[in-house]
Amino acid sequence: MAAPLLQAVRELGYQHPTPVQEQAIPLVLSGRDLMAGAQTGTGKTAAFALPTLQRLLPMASASASPARHPVRALVLTPTRELAIQVFESFREYGKHVPLRSTIVYGGVDMNAQIAELRRGVEIVIATPGRLLDHVQNKTVMLGQVSVLILDEADRMLDMGFMPDIKRIIALLPKERQNLMFSATFPDEIRNLAKHILRNPAEVQVAARNAAADLVTHVLHPVARQKKRELLAYLIQTRGLKQVLVFCGTRIGANRLGHQLRKDHIQADAIHGDKSQSEREASLEAFKAGKTAVLVATDVASRGLDIEGLPQVINFDIPRSPEDYVHRIGRTGRAGLTGEAISLVAPEDLDSLAQIEKLIRKKIDRVLVPGFEPDGGTLATLMGRDAIPPRERRQPERERPAASARHASTPRNKPPHPPAKPADPIFTAPYEPGQAAQKPQQQPAQQQTPYQRRRERPVAALLGGLKRAAG
Repeated sequence: MAAPLLQAVRELGYQHPTPVQEQAIPLVLSGRDLMAGAQTGTGKTAAFALPTLQRLLPMASASASPARHPVRALVLTPTRELAIQVFESFREYGKHVPLRSTIVYGGVDMNAQIAELRRGVEIVIATPGRLLDHVQNKTVMLGQVSVLILDEADRMLDMGFMPDIKRIIALLPKERQNLMFSATFPDEIRNLAKHILRNPAEVQVAARNAAADLVTHVLHPVARQKKRELLAYLIQTRGLKQVLVFCGTRIGANRLGHQLRKDHIQADAIHGDKSQSEREASLEAFKAGKTAVLVATDVASRGLDIEGLPQVINFDIPRSPEDYVHRIGRTGRAGLTGEAISLVAPEDLDSLAQIEKLIRKKIDRVLVPGFEPDGGTLATLMGRDAIPPRERRQPERERPAASARHASTPRNKPPHPPAKPADPIFTAPYEPGQAAQKPQQQPAQQQTPYQRRRERPVAALLGGLKRAAG
């Protein structure tokens, strides 16, 4: 490694490479294509930033002319937050070398970005959509790119960026180095890698899609309508001062943040509908401790770098189990321990099963009295038989007595035939023209004038009264 890069690394306080850096950096320096999978927080950004800077050093120039600083390395990220994090890493590692870098993402005015690009930069970190905007406006030229880096490629797949990425790749020179870095590599990404990477080396520091080892997992079974109350209860009773809470939707994140503030909890929300300045302000307030709870969507789960974050709470269980790995990857970083708490309602059972299958771990269940769901779903969430104990004991108590009492009863007949009603009108089928004669089928009895008078309305209702002859 070049002396200026080593100097920057020492100034940042780094002494020993992480496992992913130790394995990936020599491969990148050799010029090979690479597919590297590592848990979030293991230093994978430095694993591609440092060797990329090293390889570009021979082409570095101190000239002020933009023509001497063409784009030579392109880094694509799925989110603005991750792009900012990667840009800051390149800037810190390369502060002693004459290589320029800039960042390109949506949600902000393009003019400042255009000015930076026209000044000339060797390294561009971009989100796919905004980069294509610059390509269309002819404010960026990619004809001399020699290194393409896809960071968090699986997230770009989930967010539907693959068509944009293919359009960008079509604009690049065919002869280039390709690097894929991600915390997870589902099969779809491996298929994509076959078309992009050429005879790649592969680095897998941890098991595929594995959760961070230093994170403890716990789930609280809860009725869905009580989730918000349970969240506020946990924050207040445990005195949580810095917790990242994940919601499934932007509207849900806004609503939850508002409800927590009504519960006198300092909370804010961060999601894609907010402007970049609003997101940065919310994030800085959270890092500074001015906000105790930051409610985020999955868009913000990639690239959020919060030092020493102690807890992550899944208010909504993610539908994709890989997203669970990325969410909890915000805690338990850089050798520190962390806690991942999930609020699981009965509707989340299928997603929970997929998560436990992926991380190969059964998450501890902890009941919070007063917030649990009903008995049947509670038993399933706790991992026991869903049949309530009262219903399980009943057959054991009744079956022997019933078999002894009805041993001679045919199996296709009920043991206790229902007793017939005293009045046949409740069981006999209706037969037109005979209902009036049914009382006459009984043995003849002496009838009183009162009884004869009561029969006349019945006959009138059934067919009318016949006048006596004469």
